[in-house]
Amino acid sequence: MNNIDIKFKKLIEDIKELSQKELYENILNSFNKINSQTRDNMIKFFNQFLYWGKIDLQNNCYEEIELKAKELNEHLTDFEDLYNNLEDYRSKKVLYAILNNWYTYDFKTLTEVQEKCYEDYFDLDLIPYCKNEILVDLGAYTGDSILSFINNYGIDSYKKIYAYEITPNTYQTLLENTKKYPNVLCQLKGVGNVNSNISVINSPIDASANTLRENEFGNIPMVTLDDDIKEKITIIKADIEGFEQKALLGTKNHIKEDHPKLLISVYHNNEDLWKISKMIKEIDNTYKFYLRYHGGGIYPTEITLIAL
Repeated sequence: MNNIDIKFKKLIEDIKELSQKELYENILNSFNKINSQTRDNMIKFFNQFLYWGKIDLQNNCYEEIELKAKELNEHLTDFEDLYNNLEDYRSKKVLYAILNNWYTYDFKTLTEVQEKCYEDYFDLDLIPYCKNEILVDLGAYTGDSILSFINNYGIDSYKKIYAYEITPNTYQTLLENTKKYPNVLCQLKGVGNVNSNISVINSPIDASANTLRENEFGNIPMVTLDDDIKEKITIIKADIEGFEQKALLGTKNHIKEDHPKLLISVYHNNEDLWKISKMIKEIDNTYKFYLRYHGGGIYPTEITLIAL
């Protein structure tokens, strides 16, 4: 065993000894020890996005901490399985940093695992080159990931790019930013596990955080990738604000038959971190898993699962 293995094993053993109530109390005690300015900024952040639960000090509401304690208590074995299934120690240290931050608000290790070498999604040690790719970008936003892909791999790296975006104003920017590149097919659609209609819930923070609500009277179509794309897919990037699991369910056939590279955001709730890799493995058990971290040093966001 090395230092990362030892630290992770000890963390798991410490948590195993605790009930959910004890876990909650320990996390709350650690939270209360954070300096007040940092703590206030964290509360503001949690309450703006509401992915992980809210905190309201005046009403003694610590939902965010309750949900973390529940996840650690009920799915510790799943986190252990994920650790054992990760292919490199960079990934294992990322997972340790995330869970230790959840439990003790460890900012130091989280800062240590911040990715400073490669851009989001495109780790050149894992994906060193691309050629004739059929790339699907779920949550294309303004085209930033598409431009990053082309910047990293070149204009001859792809045969076709499908770009899915749900916000009409952002979609227009996406069209403008990608218009000079050939074979970029922009779609004003959501992607999920059924063909339906959706409404867009606008985030008060930024359009990149807009979410979906299934609604038969919604004005945006939602499709499955299995139905919407009939050719072979070689890469899927997904950052769709908590809809990633549903999108994967609607992409089962492509995953089984095409074995695309999967670049999936796993931070929009506490569950995705362990569950999405498990879902992929149940569809196709030949995948190998890596974690990369592009978030800040206070709370773990911008976590990418790379499945190859």
